[in-house]
Amino acid sequence: MASKKQVNRKKPKSSKSNSSKVKTKKAVSKKTPAKKASAKKAPAKKAPAKKTPAKKAPAKKTPAKKAPAKKAPAKKALAKKAPAKKAVTKKIKLQYSVGDFIVYPSHGVGEITDIQTFEIAEEKLEMYNVIFDKEKMTLKIPTIKAKEIGIRKVSSRNEMKKSLEILKGKAKIRRTMWSRRAQEYEAKINSGILTELTEVVRDLFRNSNQPEQSYSERQLYESARDRLAREVAVVEKTDDDKAVEKIEIILNDATRKSSSENSII
Repeated sequence: MASKKQVNRKKPKSSKSNSSKVKTKKAVSKKTPAKKASAKKAPAKKAPAKKTPAKKAPAKKTPAKKAPAKKAPAKKALAKKAPAKKAVTKKIKLQYSVGDFIVYPSHGVGEITDIQTFEIAEEKLEMYNVIFDKEKMTLKIPTIKAKEIGIRKVSSRNEMKKSLEILKGKAKIRRTMWSRRAQEYEAKINSGILTELTEVVRDLFRNSNQPEQSYSERQLYESARDRLAREVAVVEKTDDDKAVEKIEIILNDATRKSSSENSII
């Protein structure tokens, strides 16, 4: 019995030892949170990140480069001075005077009724005021552009006689599509060249013994004939109707003398 009691007494000791061991293990486990203290040091690394905005300071220097760009408008000031030299040449190129008759390529004969001066962009620009009675139209033409446009003086009497001789020749009809020939005729009519205009009148004329013209052919013929008649009237100091009559008499006489067949190119 005594031995059994001793055994029973030893058992409680073992439980104490176990509990002491457990307690020691818990003491060790409490030290693990100490590692979290080192984790708090990590935010200290964010302090250098605040230095990055300091790099933006050099960017403020870039606007300083825009200051030289303000010098560019100074070049425009020089460019405005250049047109001032043209003002002298505009007066020198005055070729016609009030009352002169001129030939505008795309409109025919017109009369200069006035020379007006306009101020444009601080410059004085002279313009011919031209009236076209046939078309009932008025144009203002810069004097410095007259030659470039193709304006010319009305033909002399000798030049007109030579051109009217062309009407006595045989008509020349190209063997091509009418649309292409029509373009060629229109180009000659609007060329401003008297001989080319006369050729169109000759080539498109049809008398009573010849085949009838199409509507477009008739229109081109009348356009060329009336433009030629207007210049004849100015040169010979007569009216347009008499000039038309003169042209058609020459054409009819020429077709009677020549054969009815036209030469084909």
